[in-house]
Amino acid sequence: MKIKDIPWYDRPGFRLTREGVEKLSNPELLSLILLAGDRDDNVLELSNKILRRYNLNRIEEAGYNELVNLVKKGKGKAEYSDFVNVRKLLSLIELSKRYGKIVKGGYNKKPINSAKDVYDMFVDEMRNYKKEVLKVVLLDTKNVPIKINEVSVGTLNSSLIHPREVFKEAIKESAYSIILVHNHPSGDCNPSKEDIEITEKLIEAGKSLDIKVLDHIIIGNEYWSYVEKK
Repeated sequence: MKIKDIPWYDRPGFRLTREGVEKLSNPELLSLILLAGDRDDNVLELSNKILRRYNLNRIEEAGYNELVNLVKKGKGKAEYSDFVNVRKLLSLIELSKRYGKIVKGGYNKKPINSAKDVYDMFVDEMRNYKKEVLKVVLLDTKNVPIKINEVSVGTLNSSLIHPREVFKEAIKESAYSIILVHNHPSGDCNPSKEDIEITEKLIEAGKSLDIKVLDHIIIGNEYWSYVEKK
């Protein structure tokens, strides 16, 4: 259905104003993001086409060029508005991820009370990484995050992860404790032998520095916690 085929009082923009943004469907919300004027009358059809091809959580995986090709399909070549719409869409997704990180993450100064808190804090960002990344969450005495430090990118190896790099920022920021977080790009959050070795090596190093290693969380489709599974 095209926008012009919908009575004016039932069009997404008017419904948002009248009923609130939460009442709109995903295609309706997406159509408002892509809408750039009367000439974009097909924007609701385009929104449905995008969401049929990619679920909301998979749109960004398509990438810029693939989305442009989908948007221009049937028109022969892409128009300027097609490029603009794809840029707007990808920008919105990135802003949403950053907003989620702020709201759910340590930047809102909420204490971390469980491995699930850590998972919620990082999952939107880290589950899409193509390589393993090790991050260190620095905490104060009330388990409130002070800072998040990225230590390593690539397959974790206990011979390559030196305690000096892990604890450098913790010492600098006078952190009381730290939590280790890394991802498994495969989605399988179960630890490898190396993961366990790294965790135990860093726990011992933390004791000598009087900085507690509270946990090591592995993020995949779900999460694994060293403390919960010990």
